[in-house]
Amino acid sequence: MGHIIQARARVKYSQRMQFGPLNTRRTLLGLGCALLLAWCVGLFARGYWTPDEPREADIAWRMSWQADKAVPLLAGDAFCEKPPLTYWLAALPIKLLGTQAWVARLPNLLYALITALGVGLLGARSLGRFAGLAAAATISTFLLAYQVAIWLATDAPLLAAVSVALLGAYIGFYATTSPERLRGYLLMHTALAFGFLSKSAVAWMVPALAILTLSIWEKRWRELLRWELYAGLLIQAALILTWVWFVYRGNDGPEHLKVFFWNNLVGRFAAVDAPPDLQYAAAHRNSPGKYLIELPLYLFPWTLLVIAAARRAWRQRRASLQENRAVRFALAASLPPLLVLSFAATARNIYLAPALPGLALLVGWWAREILPGPDSWDVRALRATAAMLLLGVAVFAAALAVLGPDIYAAVSLAGLSAAAILAIRAWAAAREHAVHAQWALLLAYCALLIGPASQVYRRVDAWQDLAKIGRAVERDTAGRPLILLAPDETTRAIIDMYARPSVERIAGPVDAAAIDRIRSAAAAAPMSLFLVQLPSQSPQLPWRRRSPQADLPPAWEAAKIQMAKSYSLPNGRRYALLQVTP
Repeated sequence: MGHIIQARARVKYSQRMQFGPLNTRRTLLGLGCALLLAWCVGLFARGYWTPDEPREADIAWRMSWQADKAVPLLAGDAFCEKPPLTYWLAALPIKLLGTQAWVARLPNLLYALITALGVGLLGARSLGRFAGLAAAATISTFLLAYQVAIWLATDAPLLAAVSVALLGAYIGFYATTSPERLRGYLLMHTALAFGFLSKSAVAWMVPALAILTLSIWEKRWRELLRWELYAGLLIQAALILTWVWFVYRGNDGPEHLKVFFWNNLVGRFAAVDAPPDLQYAAAHRNSPGKYLIELPLYLFPWTLLVIAAARRAWRQRRASLQENRAVRFALAASLPPLLVLSFAATARNIYLAPALPGLALLVGWWAREILPGPDSWDVRALRATAAMLLLGVAVFAAALAVLGPDIYAAVSLAGLSAAAILAIRAWAAAREHAVHAQWALLLAYCALLIGPASQVYRRVDAWQDLAKIGRAVERDTAGRPLILLAPDETTRAIIDMYARPSVERIAGPVDAAAIDRIRSAAAAAPMSLFLVQLPSQSPQLPWRRRSPQADLPPAWEAAKIQMAKSYSLPNGRRYALLQVTP
């Protein structure tokens, strides 16, 4: 009886909300603009940052003019870690507008919109319009999802594809007619085909585990035998095998396919027999409980709201299958991937990004459930989140004070002020107007991402301006052979993009034993210059900074390997240009 009364109260409250200020077009437009500005600041207000972005930019730049587009190239060498869809799409604006960072990231804005739309439609279909809006706003602002959206990498299109695939999986799994089921699963398979071309078979993990988990949970084994579930595999086969064929028929095709599908896919979960540079399990080592320990950070600032949603879902676990359908789907799309990744050999935060749409849907369900009135735990979660955002205001204010004021200080001050006011309003509205509190929290977080964050980006850019080093190397080595000494992927990328697209390389490590390799290369190519990355150092007072020459092995000076030029970024990378005295 209590459930019926609560459901009726929720319906009446929802009807009132349809005429309330939060459902006006102006309010929705304001929320959309806030999310759009937050994305644009992260995407377009900064250059290429390490790790990974310089490498991805160089691959996309190469893709814009290379003849064979089936295999990505890093500084002219095959890069078989990821399929090429991300680089194809990034290459289009690069070819038209240049190699600036904002140009390469233009497709990311599309990926972010698709992700929000996919999760929003999933929430609207399973829970109603309001829950869909809440779920879309949540997936757009989870710290990890936001990082994925603004980062030039293959994870942004992967997250977009998985979000749409989950929408199709929900439609297909809970369809009541065969045509509707077929439409849903066809949408899922189409999205997964694009996800596969973005980051290989890892795109299948979340939707496949969700369908399998739901079939077991609801004891609907027949769903795994329906022909509609597998008909869409023809779409995936047509798109994926076409690309595989072009890879196979190219130079070293079989070897490239082995790296794509064995070393890079299986090798992420277990150690495989491969050369040292293809031992992906050796990097980013996993540890027991790593993802669970770091999960609160990934879900910031909505960590406590996710916990409140999980608590409410547990308390209502005995509700009917129809009432808890969205909750089961949310958990099936998030917990099994978390479990599988916990046993993988490698672990990076971005690997968990495809599981975030399920948690966003759970928050959307919770946002709808508290419409009649939050309980004391929900109020505490809302107010604690408001307190965390106020703490974020203080942290940004301290960071900007350390960095010092500039001509854009007014932007930071406006963002900090708006975030503080909105967080305080959310605290006050948490008990009586929970919906207003939720939207105030969202706007407060967006104010932080738009105002002070944009100014922090501008300062950090000076530490990440690798293009400056690349152009300086091009200028200082004009007319002379350039050889890279033990370069990492970032060094190869910036030299390829900004200095010269063809250079020799000497394998590492950089130690006293490298003298013979350097002198042999110098003898084969007289007048050669050698670029080597120096160890990074913590910020020091000007009168206590070490000379770049002191970072070279002492035996090098005795072997007449001298430093011709040094390059450094504030709190960033350092390089030395070496020459061999005859």
